[in-house]
Amino acid sequence: MRRTWRIGLLCLLLSSGFSVLWGTMLERSSQGGMSDFKAVYYGARCLILHSDPYNQNEFLRVYRAEGGVVPSDPTVSRSFLRVVPVFVYLPTTLLLIAPFAMLAWVPAQILWMILLAGSFTLAGFLMWKTAENYSSDPAILLTCFVLANSELIFMSGRSAGLVVSLCIVAVWCFLQERFVPVGILCMAVGLAIKPHDAGLVWLYFLLAGGVYRKRALQTLLVAVALSLPALLWVSQVAPHWMAEQHFNLATTSAHGGLGDPGPTSSSMSEQYRIIDLQTVISVFWNDARIYNPASYLICGALLLVWSVRTLKSRFSPVAVWFALAAIAALSMLPLYHRQYDAKLVLLTVPACAILWAEGGPIGWIALAVNTAGVVLTGDIPLIVLTHFYNSLHVDTAGIPGKILTILLMRPTPLILLVMSIFYLWVYLRRTVPTVTDT
Repeated sequence: MRRTWRIGLLCLLLSSGFSVLWGTMLERSSQGGMSDFKAVYYGARCLILHSDPYNQNEFLRVYRAEGGVVPSDPTVSRSFLRVVPVFVYLPTTLLLIAPFAMLAWVPAQILWMILLAGSFTLAGFLMWKTAENYSSDPAILLTCFVLANSELIFMSGRSAGLVVSLCIVAVWCFLQERFVPVGILCMAVGLAIKPHDAGLVWLYFLLAGGVYRKRALQTLLVAVALSLPALLWVSQVAPHWMAEQHFNLATTSAHGGLGDPGPTSSSMSEQYRIIDLQTVISVFWNDARIYNPASYLICGALLLVWSVRTLKSRFSPVAVWFALAAIAALSMLPLYHRQYDAKLVLLTVPACAILWAEGGPIGWIALAVNTAGVVLTGDIPLIVLTHFYNSLHVDTAGIPGKILTILLMRPTPLILLVMSIFYLWVYLRRTVPTVTDT
């Protein structure tokens, strides 16, 4: 057992190291590398220097004055100007990044990469060890695949990588009842930076009741405590930040923009593709008045069923993983998310291991669904699919072309929908005493 544990740990470290190393190499060879960290780092620098980070002109002025360079390549430059100075993060992000922004760019970048790599590896380790208690084979294989296919997090210094990691660490702390204050802080920071990543996972603990509801409320209190000074700071320096952020969000989500889920989006053929359910529906109906309500209706129905089941059930140490697996996959679908957010599928690994250990058809189905899930959310497979699709020159006017576009360019929301429905079905069929039982 000790030898197996050491081999598993080595595989985990090698998988994570592969992503970090390759992501770092891609960042150094690309003029647009570390784009996400540049946005939050120089946004925080703006505030420190009493400039408005939500104003694109002021952002670029501080960026250039601090030694930042706009890429010389016209294509990369256009992408850079549509991403980095168009600041859309919440004020809390600026407060939390401020300690890094007090350092020069190089040491700040190095420390940020260490934090990303360390937290992401720790999250993978915790899910592997939890799943290994049920079945070791799917635990190590699925976890290693996710860790080895996360290069884009490190290439761009994505804060989503940190948020996902903190969310997973918090889940482990709450369920194991160990390092609970650390778990509360981790979940609160995740909510403060990207509430649409950690929010529905936090909701599980709120609905689960008992001590877990207490943890959720404590987390909310800490998140509010982090947000208030951030709001005061930003409001003092940039009193019109809300209107400016709204304008920036509208700019990125406009028809053909980087945040547009439709077929004409300038980012759908890129590596950082959008993965919400709107991207699938928009292939057939490229109208926000159709694909947004349709996505909300589908995801809302699943969320309602999941919420009622959670409210009416007593806590079960096994059923909790089915609940979290369902909500982790569902979290990505109703609202704007990109490929790197989907690393939250690490939360599905223990559920898969539980079903695999039970054996029978359900175990094979779980393994097939999870394998497809980690593959179709992985960086390398999606880049390969993108290149393959581009080489085909698909005619998207007809139904066959639209279906091929969905299968090759938008497989992530489809598999996430399948995962959420599958694990919700498992969660519903498990016999767990209700809260009214004696």
